[in-house]
Amino acid sequence: MASGNAGKIRELSRLLDSLGVEVVAQSELGVDDADETGTTFAQNSLLKARHAADATGLPAIADDSGLAVDALDGAPGVYSARYSGPGATDDKNIDKLLVALQEIATAKRTAAFHCVATFVMPDDSVALVASGMWRGSILTARQGGGGFGYDPVFLDPDSGKSAAELTATEKNERSHRGLALKELVALIDKRFS
Repeated sequence: MASGNAGKIRELSRLLDSLGVEVVAQSELGVDDADETGTTFAQNSLLKARHAADATGLPAIADDSGLAVDALDGAPGVYSARYSGPGATDDKNIDKLLVALQEIATAKRTAAFHCVATFVMPDDSVALVASGMWRGSILTARQGGGGFGYDPVFLDPDSGKSAAELTATEKNERSHRGLALKELVALIDKRFS
């Protein structure tokens, strides 16, 4: 997995369990993060997957995901992880988002998480690509202690809970990453079955 994010590794491991695949973080193999120079989730996902596959000689999966807030013209978007600038953390990013939305009415706080997941084999020009989207809205304050990233302020309209209040199973069923990775797992299974 072209990530060192423990939350992403856990989610992907659960989804790939049925294929008997062991998910290893690229950091465990001494691979640094790729430079995310793309301007879209798809470009960054492919950059990260190719970087990990080239560095290790192993198949690699990467995802690029982020939060697009309608009232902010799609920001933070591809810059979600580094929204608050150098030294960005989940808490700093959420704080900046809540400040940016403080004058926005509840009905206008709509947003969507987007994810593009990519699978590549070393030295193979063909990539498998899948995407997912999870619509919701931004809360005025954090709720729940689970998840990571913007989960504590993202309201899932179907459950009425923040993403941080959902169980791992509930989140995988409806999240942008869960949807993209399920589609990617199906593509991998079809290609190698």
